[in-house]
Amino acid sequence: MKITIVALSLLSTAAAFVTQPKTSTPFGKQTTSSLNSFEPSGPSVGYQAAQADRLRDNYRGNTRDRITGPSFRSDALDTRTSEEIWATLNSVPVQGSSLRTCSFAESVERVEVYMRTEGRPLNADVQLWQGPDNTPQKMQVYLEDGSMRPFRAVIECPGDSNAVAIRNTGELEFPLAAGVEPLYTNDAPARVLDSLAPSRIVQGGAVYTTPFAPSVTAVQIMLKSDGRPLNARIELLQGPNNNKQVMEVYSEDGDERPFYVVIDTPGVGNVVRIVNTATVEFPLFAVLEPYTVDDNMMDERDGQGMIWS
Repeated sequence: MKITIVALSLLSTAAAFVTQPKTSTPFGKQTTSSLNSFEPSGPSVGYQAAQADRLRDNYRGNTRDRITGPSFRSDALDTRTSEEIWATLNSVPVQGSSLRTCSFAESVERVEVYMRTEGRPLNADVQLWQGPDNTPQKMQVYLEDGSMRPFRAVIECPGDSNAVAIRNTGELEFPLAAGVEPLYTNDAPARVLDSLAPSRIVQGGAVYTTPFAPSVTAVQIMLKSDGRPLNARIELLQGPNNNKQVMEVYSEDGDERPFYVVIDTPGVGNVVRIVNTATVEFPLFAVLEPYTVDDNMMDERDGQGMIWS
């Protein structure tokens, strides 16, 4: 049995995207022909101040209770796993060496981006476009197995004239499926996580790693800066120098556009490594916390949670 900890996604009834005629995908699903994948799924729920205070107080309590205690979960937070998301997500195919773009209404302040493959490697560039020749945020993504570890991240897009571009940089033999959904919340998931957990300063050029218990089946990571540009690399390793997932992240303003990602971590021996690839003048702040925990794999050592080194 899996216990879901903190997921920071909410959908709204407002349909921000226009549905296009359906086409077949290489994954055997009928889907829209653009990345406009949002469908209404009930009323949106905001973050309440009292609820946030309760979660914060619980977080500062016992570590084991924080990881597994039911009081840390909230009905106001979207707690879907990757499997649950992809079971209902309207995705589109992105063939190798091709580009798909998704524009959306000005009322959308953040979107959630999903990518996966049938089990083959995934190589892609994801960019936020704001007007002509302006790319305030971008990332390069590598997944060794896009089915076992699908990509899931939140992109902040304040202002207007925004669009998300997804380019499959792999060969023609390696298509991927992608989806984009608007995220209607009172605050950014990155800021909510930052308010609930202590952040770690990663100086320019520094490397920080953290292993975690096998019962942690997914982790959530937040990166931000004090307003200066953010340049970082996030790696998921399983064994010495065995990269399962790599993300090269750039943000023009790490305070206005912090980076938030959920990484699935199946198996044992997983380690997350965060590298600040900028110079010493550009420190960043990182938060890394469990997202889902498999209760069947819990033991007494799991109370240690995340261990920075």
